[in-house]
Amino acid sequence: MSRLADLAVEEQDGAVVARVTGEIDLSNAATLERSMLDAVPNTAAGMVVDLTSVSYLDSAGIRMLGEMAERLRWREQRLAVVAPEGSRVRGVLTMAGARDVVAFEDSFDAALRTVVGEG
Repeated sequence: MSRLADLAVEEQDGAVVARVTGEIDLSNAATLERSMLDAVPNTAAGMVVDLTSVSYLDSAGIRMLGEMAERLRWREQRLAVVAPEGSRVRGVLTMAGARDVVAFEDSFDAALRTVVGEG
C-alpha cells in the first residue's frame, strides 16, 4: 500500500472497523479496498470505514467505497462511512452524489448503528 494512507482494522460489536488516515487516491485505492474487504468475515454484520482522518479523497476513493458497498451488499452485509459534517471528505462525497451508493454518517457511533442495525 502507498504510504499516502495507513489502515488500522479492528472488530467492534459484530462489525469490522477500518480506520484510514492520510490520502486515498488512484495509487492506493485498490490496495486499500482489497485489504479492507479481506478483513470482513462472513459472520460480521458489515464494515464501518472511518474517514475522519483522511485529508484527501479523489474519484478512485469514491469508486472504491461504491465497489465495497456493492460487494458487501451482495454478501448481505452493510457498509457505513464516517465522514463528519464540514470535513473535506464529506464535501467530496456529497458533491459526487455518493449518498445514493454509500451510507455516510457524522459520527462513528451513528455509522456503527447503521451497520449493526441498532437504533
